Amino acid sequence: MKQITKLLIMITVIGFTSCSPKISSNFANPQPKLSIDEKVALLDIKHNLPENIVKVGELRFQDSGFSTDCSFNSLMTQARNEARKNGANIVKVIDKKKPDLWSSCYRLKIELYRVCCFSLKTNHTC
Repeated sequence: MKQITKLLIMITVIGFTSCSPKISSNFANPQPKLSIDEKVALLDIKHNLPENIVKVGELRFQDSGFSTDCSFNSLMTQARNEARKNGANIVKVIDKKKPDLWSSCYRLKIELYRVCCFSLKTNHTC
């Protein structure tokens, strides 16, 4: 009976974790968190980055083999949430592979940046 319980628990854990895309991250320069009200810009491959930015980190979304809910919009929402947690206000897509015969998911490589601005009112850089 204990073996059946262990097997059911293992199947449940695998089932819940295998349905989401694999996310790899590297945050070499995390910044203070952003609030949910602060805007995060989404830049696709064709868009240029502005000047005066600091790279916060990188994200990579890959197919785990049984992934669901891995549309482009869903992955960008997850990327925006990760950006806010790490103080980035720009999400820049560096590489994008569309769903194909081998994978039903988008595969994305993303870089996260924070815009460094200078405020004349406070004489403060952000």
